[in-house]
Amino acid sequence: MSIADTLVRAVTWWNSQTIGTQIFTARHGVKVGEDDQGNVYYQTRDGKRRWVIFNGEAEASRVAPDWHGWLHHTWDEPPSKEPMKHKPWEKPHQENLTGTALAYAPPGSIRRTHPIERSDYEAWSPE
Repeated sequence: MSIADTLVRAVTWWNSQTIGTQIFTARHGVKVGEDDQGNVYYQTRDGKRRWVIFNGEAEASRVAPDWHGWLHHTWDEPPSKEPMKHKPWEKPHQENLTGTALAYAPPGSIRRTHPIERSDYEAWSPE
């Protein structure tokens, strides 16, 4: 790792982890598992503190519901040891896409790449 990379990691929290988090994780962390996005989950040896090291941008909506419940002590066993049972109608987890090109845009929105032509509307123009 270059000096520039080290300096950037020392002052940025939004891209993976800071140096402080890295040191705390090395000293006190026990790896519990990893999700399909490459995020790595840790806890202290006594199990009282739990945290995630993001693979890339630190965006909370990138944590799947299974891991979110474990992080917030909703259940004791992590999904890596005891996977949750999902209903057939459940959709796979997707991060929040607001503010991206993939965000939902309703029909008629000006954010759509190809707006729908409306036949029930005629624009007013002054004479």
